[in-house]
Amino acid sequence: MDSPTKTEPPFVPLRHTGWASHRTPLWVFAAIIALAAGVVLVSLSHKPSQAQRASDLTAYFKDVTAGIQSCAGGLHDSQAAYEKVQAGDTADFGTAVGILTLGANNCSPANNESLANFTGYQVTESLARFPLDEADNDAMYAQQDMLAVLRASTPAARAAAQATLTKALATMDAQRAAIYAIWHNAEQSSGATARLPDLPT
Repeated sequence: MDSPTKTEPPFVPLRHTGWASHRTPLWVFAAIIALAAGVVLVSLSHKPSQAQRASDLTAYFKDVTAGIQSCAGGLHDSQAAYEKVQAGDTADFGTAVGILTLGANNCSPANNESLANFTGYQVTESLARFPLDEADNDAMYAQQDMLAVLRASTPAARAAAQATLTKALATMDAQRAAIYAIWHNAEQSSGATARLPDLPT
């Protein structure tokens, strides 16, 4: 008698991974690329209006005033005290030294929180075309140089300190003029009418 013919199920190869893998449709990638390109084009095409620039510049001037007002006021008091002693009022020497020391500290970001916060100030995108980040001054050094003049113990030391102070004041005046030029340009271009901050003089 012939033995029955054995039939086996068709061979199916085993998967090497436990889960079926699905390919991401190409249209998904195309949609992501198109969306990203649209965002870039919109950001590039958006130009702030003159009114927006004017509003942002006004806000910037307020922030500048808040950041530097203690330094500017301290420098004004320091100069008044310094000139009083230089005019011969030696009785107020100690008071002048105290005022100058306080004024110099107020113009140092390390000792003045408002000024420290302003040193990292970032202007808004609408004002990026103006070099507003160049607005800086050396009021601290000028007051330190005034102290050096007052404390000089010999005529030679006084003359050297006075020369250094004269140079520091000239540098500060040049910086102040440059900053005001930048601000005036931004003000005229944007149409802003806000009062400019008072820089140390």
